[in-house]
Amino acid sequence: MINRRNFFAGAATTVGAVALGAAAAAPAAAKPEPGFAAPTGQYRVDLHAHFLPPEYRAALLSHGHFTIGGYPTPTWSPEADLAFQDYYGISARVLAVSDPGVSFLAGKEAIDLARYCNTYAADLIKKHPKRFGSFAVLPLPNLIASIAELAYALDVLHLDGVTLLSAYDGVYLGDPRYEPLMMELNRRSAYVFVHPAAIPDNAKPHLPLPDFLAEFTFDTTRAATMMMMTGVMERYPNIRFQLAHAGGTLPFLTHRIGVASQTVLGRLGLPKISLLDVKAQVAGMYYDTALSAAPTAMNSVLAATSRDHIVFGSDWPFSGLVLDQHGDRDPAPGLSETFTTEQRLEIERHNPLKQLPRLKAAIGR
Repeated sequence: MINRRNFFAGAATTVGAVALGAAAAAPAAAKPEPGFAAPTGQYRVDLHAHFLPPEYRAALLSHGHFTIGGYPTPTWSPEADLAFQDYYGISARVLAVSDPGVSFLAGKEAIDLARYCNTYAADLIKKHPKRFGSFAVLPLPNLIASIAELAYALDVLHLDGVTLLSAYDGVYLGDPRYEPLMMELNRRSAYVFVHPAAIPDNAKPHLPLPDFLAEFTFDTTRAATMMMMTGVMERYPNIRFQLAHAGGTLPFLTHRIGVASQTVLGRLGLPKISLLDVKAQVAGMYYDTALSAAPTAMNSVLAATSRDHIVFGSDWPFSGLVLDQHGDRDPAPGLSETFTTEQRLEIERHNPLKQLPRLKAAIGR
């Protein structure tokens, strides 16, 4: 059985097969012809971008994290990142630490590693202010330390937002234990990138598939659903949540979640929210295109929200196997099956920059 520690080399074949699945027809709303031209030039702004600074990667490996979500833990360097940007027409990438964040450590070790990652990102931004931004990693589930690191990352290091995993130690976003952090994020009108976390092997079905193929999308859906059902969106409307991988399965399940909230969930002591409330909350979140540029995913997102809530994401270096498969300088060619050239420019540049004023000011336009 495949798990996060012994994923075999056949992953390349599996990822390629999934990523190159059959494309659906273009949606009636956009009506471009399949293969519509992408914009030209180095214009993209990447809001789903990962980095593994040296000490962080070394800590992962020393604690047995040889794969992340079933994907072999990649190498990363600023030089390789800039080369990736140049090749794929990316103007800037906003870096984030992926699963498992620093939660594989505890106490001072987790706090110190979070500070190291955030400081490393801030130094990189100083060296390349027009090419990099960053979302801070927090030493969750330690709430007190996380709120302190949030203040340091935003007020001192001037990072662009925060990364939260879907769950920490099995406790999903939306749980009352996170209320102090949500209050502070709301006070700051923070931009929050929600990334899925791998489920422990003893808490999931034993299937011969790496987590990143399907389980990651389900965990994003769980976190977003819990936040809606526990009223996080209503209590903290200033937080701008970006959901990884086109929101997982959330757009597809929007109607179902709204119906369920009036029946079974209502008897579990959770707030009853109407179908209209669910639709409004789903529409208010942001959705990135990472590993989700195909029409099947984008049409579902467009049915749940407006185009100005879609942002570009590459998922590199974790998407390296997929990008190597199609050998195109367009990192998301599937977008041209749904969006026109002008619409792609909106999604891949204008929408991300609207959310990140520091980066927009650095780039200058």
